[in-house]
Amino acid sequence: MGVKILVVDDEPDLESLIRQKFRKQIREDLYSFVFAQNGVEALTRIEEHSDVSMILSDINMPEMDGLTLLSRLGELNNPALKAVIVSAYGDMENIRTAMNRGAFDFVTKPIDFNDLELTINKTLDQLQVVKQSMVEHEQLVAVQRDLNIATRIQLSILPQTFPPFPGRTEFEIYATMIAAKEVGGDFYDFFFIDNERLAFVIGDVSGKGVPAAIFMAVSRTLLKAVAAQVVNPGECLRRLNAMLIPESEAAMFVTIFYGVLNTRTGDIQYSNGGHNSPYVIRKDGTVIEIEQSGGLLIGMLPDLEYDVKKLHLDPGDSIFMFTDGVTEAMDKNHDLYDDPRLVECLKRNAYLPLDAVTTAVAADISAFVVDAPQSDDITMLMLRYIGK
Repeated sequence: MGVKILVVDDEPDLESLIRQKFRKQIREDLYSFVFAQNGVEALTRIEEHSDVSMILSDINMPEMDGLTLLSRLGELNNPALKAVIVSAYGDMENIRTAMNRGAFDFVTKPIDFNDLELTINKTLDQLQVVKQSMVEHEQLVAVQRDLNIATRIQLSILPQTFPPFPGRTEFEIYATMIAAKEVGGDFYDFFFIDNERLAFVIGDVSGKGVPAAIFMAVSRTLLKAVAAQVVNPGECLRRLNAMLIPESEAAMFVTIFYGVLNTRTGDIQYSNGGHNSPYVIRKDGTVIEIEQSGGLLIGMLPDLEYDVKKLHLDPGDSIFMFTDGVTEAMDKNHDLYDDPRLVECLKRNAYLPLDAVTTAVAADISAFVVDAPQSDDITMLMLRYIGK
């Protein structure tokens, strides 16, 4: 498909000269030409021929001159439409005015058709760059639109309503996730295994963006399916690891902390698959790191076993779980927020409601990193035992 060029000039012989000079390009459908005698006609031709890519316009014309036409073209806000001005030799004032009003280039009278052909080709080369940029921009907009949809889908997968179980007063639970990109690889979940036992999990998939989000969704779904069949947290992670290895591509893996709370007694059984150790916040404000269970990350190595540890929560005790985006948040000097800062923040805010504790930690991280970019997803899950 040829490039359509609009020639705007009131000289009666110019049309025949143009058609004669570019007859080969016209015959080969490289160029096609549309003609107008002034700016008013030019605007009409542009409406009639929306595929015009280039305008070659004289400056001095009746009804509407070339400079006024340039101003009107600017109102169209079409970067894929380039104008070349034809002016008398030495008429630098009008040429400067034309360039300031958006002309891409100029040629002088009497027209040298070899020079005109070079100018047309240069202009069309630039137009090709602009059009390619517009296509790429549209593709980026489409990708951003898809990412926004993916963000909403991901958030809809994770529990967002708190309190999630209004009829259950034996515990409180709250979670929040701040993704480093539109979609992230962190996740959390909680669900009842039976009437007395509440399962809860927090995980962190290697990598960022859409691949991590997809692997996250697979990990969460499989874990929940296994947990419905297996009560023991270590066995649950062992089976999950075996199921994820065939699904893992490009060396992706996930770290998981998985626990089961007996809502009647406050006893917790848990297993850790390479995840950060949570902290227990006792009702007196003491903060202690829970004992590691020694499990390795999930989805990379076959035939792994995962030990089970036990923890008891008295009424008023809480457990704070998090991903490494919390302690590895970096300031502009690449210093880490680290565990000691987190522990101090938890101590200062130990008696607050769960959502206020996570908000305080997020604010403390923000104050530490200041304006440094977020380097990883930040996810927190808190469980407070209330008892009967």
